[in-house]
Amino acid sequence: MAKRFELIVFDWDGTLMDSTGAIVASIQAAARDLGIQPPSDDRAHHIIGLGLIDALRHALPDLPADRYQDVAQRYRHHYLSRDQDLLLFEGVVELIEELTQAGHMLAVATGKTRKGLDRAFEVSGLGPSFHSSRCADECHSKPHPQMLAELMDEFGVEPRVTLMIGDTTHDLLMAKNAGVAGVGVAYGAHPRQNLEAESPLFCAADVAELAAWLRQQS
Repeated sequence: MAKRFELIVFDWDGTLMDSTGAIVASIQAAARDLGIQPPSDDRAHHIIGLGLIDALRHALPDLPADRYQDVAQRYRHHYLSRDQDLLLFEGVVELIEELTQAGHMLAVATGKTRKGLDRAFEVSGLGPSFHSSRCADECHSKPHPQMLAELMDEFGVEPRVTLMIGDTTHDLLMAKNAGVAGVGVAYGAHPRQNLEAESPLFCAADVAELAAWLRQQS
């Protein structure tokens, strides 16, 4: 039977790796370091998945633009001090292995920088499982469709056989903007109701539910 989706693209933080708490805490700590009122938990969660500078614009809207790099530097300091301890969600390794064995092309589209994703690939051991990836310092930030457009062009596949999986509305909006199907995961940064408002094909409560859906639908 032909595969419904030839190319499956995953977000990283909050979708494959349980890192949303570390991201929120690091943004808040960076703001406090510089004497800035830190964003609330809800606001900090909402910006996960965006490129760092775009994220800071949303998280700290009153911050002068010439201070973004200072906050970004402190954010990286706090995040890198804890990222070695971050873990993949339970079941992710098995899911990726199953999709690989089924013959899918796998990719990552992330708000991380290339350096950050390479580090995450190395720490998690998942790097060799993905055929390609796109990062926020190489493309427009989500929800711009550039990441997905470049990946589809690289693999020579059409939008109708491409699937984007992510834990934020930014991921699902990027999928819409690229004309591809989207699946949400409700165990990451954005609440289920926000994800479902973007009309994904499916919204998974955990990795096991995601794996079961992909087994039947992909």
